[in-house]
Amino acid sequence: MKITHYNNVLFILFAMFFSAVAWAHGGAAGTDTDQCKFELEKDHWLHYTAYEPKAYPAEEFCGNLPDLNTTIQLVFDYQDQRYRNLAIEFEVTKEPEGKRIFFQEAKKHKSGTVVLNLPEGVSEPGKYLIHITLLQDSGERLDAHMSFKAGAGQPTSKTSIAIYFLVFFGLIYVLYLSVPSVKKIVDGLLGKAKEF
Repeated sequence: MKITHYNNVLFILFAMFFSAVAWAHGGAAGTDTDQCKFELEKDHWLHYTAYEPKAYPAEEFCGNLPDLNTTIQLVFDYQDQRYRNLAIEFEVTKEPEGKRIFFQEAKKHKSGTVVLNLPEGVSEPGKYLIHITLLQDSGERLDAHMSFKAGAGQPTSKTSIAIYFLVFFGLIYVLYLSVPSVKKIVDGLLGKAKEF
């Protein structure tokens, strides 16, 4: 009976942990909660993540890049298989003047992932626009855009700290409700706190 009780607690904790991981990575379980995406066509998406690997190793960004003059990697993942057979062109411009700072000619990306490297990053703070042009077999050009700001912001993965913090307190709460010895310890600590 006790083993089943602890198995239930472990199941709840694992569920909370993996939910937190999905939230920390832009809600990868579904595009409805994913803020780092382009809609290329109605209900056809391209996921986007930016990195500044020299300044912030392993940190993910979306709409804000904190540092200037450092390497930027823009990573795009197709969420629709059919785009793997179409050529896609990429351009990054400084706005509002529309000055081109990066361009990659149209080509196919059979793996479904495109990594664009801007070795020097961007030199000016402000707004930038990523232009994606999908070249249809019919010759039609389909354009999509997404903006980001450089020189301000925090890594998006910092939000995972808050999520893990909530998971930690969720764990304490589950243990409080399900393990009598933990409940006794917590109640004792709360009682002592009230005395002060």
